[in-house]
Amino acid sequence: MRSIKLYQIVFFLFVPFLAFTQAVQIKALVGGTLIDGFGGTPIQNSVIIIEGERIKAVGHQGNLAIPEGAEIISTEGMSVMPGLWDMHVHLMINGHSDYAHWDKKYPDLFESVIMPSSANQLLLAGVTSARDLGAPLEASINVRDRINKGEIDGPTMYMSGPFIQHQPYPGTELFRWGVRGVADARAKVKKLADAGVDCIKLIDQDQMTMEEVEAVVDEAHKHDLTVVAHSHRPEEIRRGLKAGIDCFEHTGLSSAPAYPADVLEMIKERTAQMNLGPLFWTPTVEGLYNYEYVRDNPERLDNDSWHLGLPDSIIQDIKQSIRYPGRLPYFQITPTRRPTLERKVKQLMEAGVVLLIGTDSGIPMKFHSQSTWNELDVWVNEFGIDPMYAIKAATYWPSVIMGVSNEVGTISEGKYADIIAVDGDVLRYISLLQDVDMVIKHGKRYK
Repeated sequence: MRSIKLYQIVFFLFVPFLAFTQAVQIKALVGGTLIDGFGGTPIQNSVIIIEGERIKAVGHQGNLAIPEGAEIISTEGMSVMPGLWDMHVHLMINGHSDYAHWDKKYPDLFESVIMPSSANQLLLAGVTSARDLGAPLEASINVRDRINKGEIDGPTMYMSGPFIQHQPYPGTELFRWGVRGVADARAKVKKLADAGVDCIKLIDQDQMTMEEVEAVVDEAHKHDLTVVAHSHRPEEIRRGLKAGIDCFEHTGLSSAPAYPADVLEMIKERTAQMNLGPLFWTPTVEGLYNYEYVRDNPERLDNDSWHLGLPDSIIQDIKQSIRYPGRLPYFQITPTRRPTLERKVKQLMEAGVVLLIGTDSGIPMKFHSQSTWNELDVWVNEFGIDPMYAIKAATYWPSVIMGVSNEVGTISEGKYADIIAVDGDVLRYISLLQDVDMVIKHGKRYK
């Protein structure tokens, strides 16, 4: 047998190394103003090194060398920030005004067409992580897992599966589960947990017994799942606080100008208990706040970004359902609710609640391609909330409540490279987020 020569050994060792370095692509984002998600002073002339799916290093020009052979992506003149989270979406719906019609006609297309379409629209809008709060269980898990496997494009999804409530509304049993008694409440939560959901969605808890509410929360926490609950009515909030709800949704159905005094005191008492961690709240104000403007300026609905991934038959069905925005029953009480929204949001902030960006995306006339930036815009430009607070509510804090802050939510070493960029100063012009110029998720550039 002939001996193997030294150059052959070197060749055999070099080829696998070359293949490895080619497979692990290195990118360098260079020159932009970095808003890292922690809330501190932005970094000018930033450099972000991405190796494969993760962030290798963060610095600025002059103190961080760019690896030889890296793909250099200029972010000069851009705001660079973590990918957005939307903490309240419904992938199974997309702007149609008639829920009864939608729920009857399209369930067979939820998993194969509608939910993937919604997910892709979110991703291209700069949303790299999202929490879906109400959809059929099997479809929720399958769509989430297919995204994670790279089979379809979309944000990293965190799914609740079906709502938990006292009694499903007629025709909604596929994605709303009623509970009858403590044992049934625990069994339903356990079934969701065993199926692999990421959180539990509870609604109408003021129609359940207190024992049932406590059983839902306790069983969820036993499985390390956070519980998200509606807060439309004061009694929903009272019961939720007593039971230990982790995150409340919405700012109320009523036109009451403020939260009742006793509810605010309960909220303050809860937020003072730092050993329990923050009390989170997703106010979802945009859909209500902007309704009258959309009603009076319906050309906004012509934006075809929400058509992506949908067949023409569904597009036309949605268009027909919102043909007369001023006639939609869903929004008839909205003009009396709208003036109360800012005060309620400010009350929550003053009480020490940590607010999260979420939109209820998918409700009538509210599309996944547009809702998230509109929520940020209302917070900043209408309510006067500090832009950095709003961005942190759409990046860092969502990762905390979902227990993944060691992986995403900020631009820092070792975390997944979920990064977006817009041309201009987003802290001065938050509406720049309506047209995100660059979207990177787990190191892969989608836009």
